[in-house]
Amino acid sequence: MRHARALTAEEQAFDYRTAIRTEHSPTYQAYTILYAGFIALPIVAGLDKFFHFLVNWDQYLAPAFAGMLPASVTPHLFMLVVGGIEVVAGLLVAMKPTVGAHVVALWLWGIIVNLLLIPGFYDVALRDFGLSLGALAFGRLARMFDRA
Repeated sequence: MRHARALTAEEQAFDYRTAIRTEHSPTYQAYTILYAGFIALPIVAGLDKFFHFLVNWDQYLAPAFAGMLPASVTPHLFMLVVGGIEVVAGLLVAMKPTVGAHVVALWLWGIIVNLLLIPGFYDVALRDFGLSLGALAFGRLARMFDRA
């Protein structure tokens, strides 16, 4: 006779048997949309730090933070490093969605702090806060569907 294992608190709160991993499950569809978005968006934004097709990203570095950089690190060079980190964050979401989602949320909170130090960018900070909530929600969904 096989004994059933005890359910974790998370499993008790959500019956995994009802979260069928098919394209017909709204929960799985939401996970898939967020998975694709949180891979693509950090990678696109990160790569654009090198090309400036979307915007001149250097304008988003708060003078308070720019003043803390070593003399050998220009704001532009710093933003190139930021771009590289964002690409890595997108790749982390692709490989380890549960971890990557939380890294992206933390990264967005850092961006928000920076933006709040620049008058006139509060709307962008608010948008990034919304994105961070989406990243946290994606992280919760990833715990259900990413079994890697």
